[in-house]
Amino acid sequence: MRNFYLALLMMSPATVAEVTAVSEMGFVSEHTVVLAVDPLSAYEGLTSRVHEWWDATHSFSGDATNFTLDARAGGCFCEMLDNGGSVQHMQVVFASPGKRLRMSGGLGPLQSMGVAGSMSFDLEPNDSGGTTLRYRYEVGGFTAGGLKGLAGAVDQVQLGQLKRLQEFLAE
Repeated sequence: MRNFYLALLMMSPATVAEVTAVSEMGFVSEHTVVLAVDPLSAYEGLTSRVHEWWDATHSFSGDATNFTLDARAGGCFCEMLDNGGSVQHMQVVFASPGKRLRMSGGLGPLQSMGVAGSMSFDLEPNDSGGTTLRYRYEVGGFTAGGLKGLAGAVDQVQLGQLKRLQEFLAE
């Protein structure tokens, strides 16, 4: 997790292209990614194979194989830790295979703040036989110093994860 905090500090807000709304009380990050597989395969890769594409740099354990995503309402996007420990990164609130996944929670440093987040992945078939994934992460609440300064870094980390998913599904 130390690497995640370091990455947040090192990123320049000038590199942000997809923060569509930002204030001291919250932000919205949006991206559209084209995936090389059909929507049902994309959903399966996004959910049940998260441990194969998630960047372990953005974990508490340092090992992406510790991640699971139980894609059903109430399901956990979780990470196993040593000695029987665990982390709930987000909770699934909407699951429609091949169409939509929505989770609630705060990733990384957001977890320790007085904020709430809603992350959506909307999947649609495209003309090339693949999938257009529309991603949106909306975060709002309070933390000392505000959220405006974190928006760009969180956006870039999430864009990196989406690119990893895209590359994984292209293999």
